[in-house]
Amino acid sequence: MPARPHPRTHVTLLCAAVLAAVLTALLPAGQAHAAGRTVQGGRLDWGIKSSFQSYVTGPIANGSFSLTGGAATVGGSQFRFHSATGTYDGSSGAFDAGFSGGVHFLGHKEDDGTYQLDLTISRPTVRLAGNGGTLYVDIISKAKGTGAVTTSSQVPFASLSLGGIDMKGGGNAVQLNNLPATLTAQGAKSFAGYYTAGTALDPVSLSADVRVAATGSTGKPSASPTPSTSPSKSKAKKETSGRIEDGAVDWGVRRTFREYVTGAIAQGEWELSDGAQDGGALFRFPEGSGTYDEKKRTLDASFTGAVRFTGEQGLDLKLGEIRAEVTDDGKGTLYADVTSASKTGKAGGGGTGKAGGTDKEVPLVTFTAKELKPKDGLAQVTEAPAKLTAAGAEAFGGMYKAGTEMDPVSLAVALDDKAELPALPDLGSAESATPEAAAAEPKKAGPKTEATASDSDVPVLSIGLTVASLVAIAAAFLIIRRRRTPQTAATAAAAPDAPDAPDEN
Repeated sequence: MPARPHPRTHVTLLCAAVLAAVLTALLPAGQAHAAGRTVQGGRLDWGIKSSFQSYVTGPIANGSFSLTGGAATVGGSQFRFHSATGTYDGSSGAFDAGFSGGVHFLGHKEDDGTYQLDLTISRPTVRLAGNGGTLYVDIISKAKGTGAVTTSSQVPFASLSLGGIDMKGGGNAVQLNNLPATLTAQGAKSFAGYYTAGTALDPVSLSADVRVAATGSTGKPSASPTPSTSPSKSKAKKETSGRIEDGAVDWGVRRTFREYVTGAIAQGEWELSDGAQDGGALFRFPEGSGTYDEKKRTLDASFTGAVRFTGEQGLDLKLGEIRAEVTDDGKGTLYADVTSASKTGKAGGGGTGKAGGTDKEVPLVTFTAKELKPKDGLAQVTEAPAKLTAAGAEAFGGMYKAGTEMDPVSLAVALDDKAELPALPDLGSAESATPEAAAAEPKKAGPKTEATASDSDVPVLSIGLTVASLVAIAAAFLIIRRRRTPQTAATAAAAPDAPDAPDEN
């Protein structure tokens, strides 16, 4: 007669079987969520160095800054870079993502119109691994004293500290707030010698969407989604709009005006309607229709969408029915229907509050469009400098004078149904960091900063129940074992309380 297995053997085998089943069910899913993920969409908020901003725009340098590539301002002194693309490995916590947009600083104007201080910082890339990482940027800088201009790509500009944040995980977003940044030796050199290595820079905050890589993916991020016209819509337009199949105008009106609207004085907001889209630093007016003469390179196109600015001090201004016209001399004009709550006083204040009206086809700004020539079925002008017209100045109630520089105009029209319009800046779906938040301070328990969003697509509840089940099984095993193994004073003395977990910070 075969020997009967010891009862303890049954429990051991049962625990092992349950544990194996649970791990088999969980680990592949966890690994699928954690590894092989791409970054697609998101933003990075960084002031570079706020004291440098103050110096540039202050009475000594008497300069300014401008934004390029769809970058925006946010909060009191931060710049927002957009459209994150890259990779994230949840199993190791490695993060590598680049962002679009740039900032151009000018100061100390010379008699010949050039500037002693001329610095452009763009395309920040964040690479994180372990307990820190590096911020890389493209830089065009003019050296102090010599005036030599240097163009450098992806310079390791700043060292970043994670402060003990565990980057491992399998969520659908990565969000990091106020990471301490320190200027590197290479960064100091490319910063035109204004600061030395080791100088503390403004903290870096970012949020980025992550998603499971497609089967067979090479790990490279996919192209940004690009708005395009449906076949049926294209066909309908083709019959009425000549060569233009689709089109869009991207224009932010004026950066300082947007800041005024949402600032402490106006305490207002803007609202988009009729299909207009918000790209952070610009508004997109889509669904272009009209005509384009390839030989003369002339354009007459209308676009949908409207933006309405409202706030205190009588602010109520709506721009809609956007139309772009380009003549054969390469001069572009942007028209709009202008609706104001008050026709008297400034658009930003001083109005009478009386009911206003709508002025049709107001020529708001002029821009240069000499490069409006087709390529791959798309004719476009990117960030063309724009100036306010006399009629535009009147539309703003005298808030700005004729000739004032407004935000640049980007214009694109598709000349066949296969051409794709430029992608709108992608700020991602995750909530952004709070711009006004104080810099994170290291604490013994670890910073409150979260490496991954709480709405992870990993089944947290199921994992929690499974862990609870394992604990229960383990407890049952110990109870059975204790019942069958008499506990002596010697064995009890050999089982001290478990030590506290080591402080990983």
